[in-house]
Amino acid sequence: MPDYFHGYSVVGLVAVVGVLFVAVAFGAGRLLRPVVPTREKFLTYECGVDPVGEGWAHTQIRYYVYAFLYVIFAVDSVFLFPWATVFAEPGFGGITLTEMFIFLGFLTVGLLYAWKKGVLEWT
Repeated sequence: MPDYFHGYSVVGLVAVVGVLFVAVAFGAGRLLRPVVPTREKFLTYECGVDPVGEGWAHTQIRYYVYAFLYVIFAVDSVFLFPWATVFAEPGFGGITLTEMFIFLGFLTVGLLYAWKKGVLEWT
């Protein structure tokens, strides 16, 4: 039974050390930083330019679509790495290759659908 909890105690110790490290870093920053409040420091700062006008801005929806497509293909690459390692194992080559091409086929159909709908055009 002691060996069972040894793994958890190591993880707990690393977590406590990590929390202490962050707390000490924030505490040291709070103690060492200069505190000189001025009117300019309370202004909203954005990209080095003083804000003009209201804070509401319209964002094109296509940016979200591109981000969503990026996430889809990032997840695709996450699934391809384990398949590549299983593909090297004896006896799993054909099955793994078939599963990979089915998965890539689904992604290709989704990409073609997005392309057909005009989502990928920048204009």
